Amino acid sequence: MSKKEKDKKPFYVGLVDQIREDKRAYIVYLALSLAILAVIVHGILSKRYENVFTGVLASALLLIPPFVEKSFRLKLPTTLEILAYAFVFCAAILGEIGNFYQTIPFWDLMLHAFNGFMFAAFGFCLVDILNKSKRIRFALSPIFLAMVAFCFSMTIGVLWEFFEYAADLFLHTDMQKDAMLYSIDTVSLPNPFGEKVTHITDIQKSVIYTADGQIIELSGYLDVGLADTMEDLLVNFVGAAIFSVIGYFYVGHRGKGRIAGQFIPVLVDGDNDPEQAHNNTQEA
Repeated sequence: MSKKEKDKKPFYVGLVDQIREDKRAYIVYLALSLAILAVIVHGILSKRYENVFTGVLASALLLIPPFVEKSFRLKLPTTLEILAYAFVFCAAILGEIGNFYQTIPFWDLMLHAFNGFMFAAFGFCLVDILNKSKRIRFALSPIFLAMVAFCFSMTIGVLWEFFEYAADLFLHTDMQKDAMLYSIDTVSLPNPFGEKVTHITDIQKSVIYTADGQIIELSGYLDVGLADTMEDLLVNFVGAAIFSVIGYFYVGHRGKGRIAGQFIPVLVDGDNDPEQAHNNTQEA
């Protein structure tokens, strides 16, 4: 199908066609979409409308990979596209509705680490988008490309934490998950020894008194999101750093690295077939 014929189609139809171009990714997309549809129907029948909203949001997020491909004339490698679909499902459906964030240790950290890795791949591709040519990529310094990938990924991670903070502040959610701490260092409490910082260790209990008379006892000190935010950014840093190193050696070997080639989107020339670009990526 020619570029002109594709452009005449409605945008949503074009997205569906974009998904179908990669058969393996399309099978994963279809399976996850059906699972999300089941979650939405169950939410409606059980009147759990927050699950319905999350399911609809997940369905919309599944369209981001084909939207990026179509809008920016990119071809996502099959591995990256499948992992992007899986990431949405694991975060929204399993994490939020399935409560995996609370029941499975390190679930949130694992997803943030992959998020850092994945967006580093997009950051690596960003220079290609700006320069409109794959050939220029190999003329630039590998260190520069690695820095672009790393900084782009970390910026996305920071913006996501801003979003979580805004949601907690204005919508009264708990996206920045609370954590129970048993030692703190603070300048907000009086210190009998005249020190600027008060060190409190082995905290056994803290008590919350509300204006309406409620008394809530906690087995420690409740941290309201700081620890979660810093852990998320730390694992995002690790994921971004890992891919940046992989990308550095990928450029150094002039695109012959098999691992990096599975995650780096490539520009599709105006008259080229996206499927051919996909095959070229797999060969790299």
